[in-house]
Formats: sequence, C-alpha cells, structure tokens
Amino acid sequence: MWITNNKKGKGCSNMIYACDEHVDIALEMIVDRYETAPTLEPIQEEKKISTTCEFCQKQAAYIVAN
Repeated sequence: MWITNNKKGKGCSNMIYACDEHVDIALEMIVDRYETAPTLEPIQEEKKISTTCEFCQKQAAYIVAN
C-alpha cells in the first residue's frame, strides 16, 4: 500500500518514508509484513525538502525499511 520498492545493489529493499508522528505505524507495517526487525534511518538534510511522509504528506524524517 505505502511500501516503496527501492533497488539497492543486488537486491530490493522495501521502505516507507515517515514523519515523526507516523514512524511508529511504519515500523509496525514492516514488522507485520516481513516478520523481521526493520531498519530506521533519519533522512539526510538535503533530501528532507523533497521527501514527504507517505501517511500525511508532511515532511518525512525517517526511512523505515526491511
């Protein structure tokens, strides 16, 4: 639904862009879907301007991935 496929090197990583308010929902979605611990990375300052939360369209603060 909100999961974006991002090709990195050999494989494919599924990730969700989330703001501070919705990061917990994104974490739960990755755990529920893939049954693995997700990674949580802050978005770099230069990318924050153009990256929006996939739940509310506010500025994203994190990338949650499997």
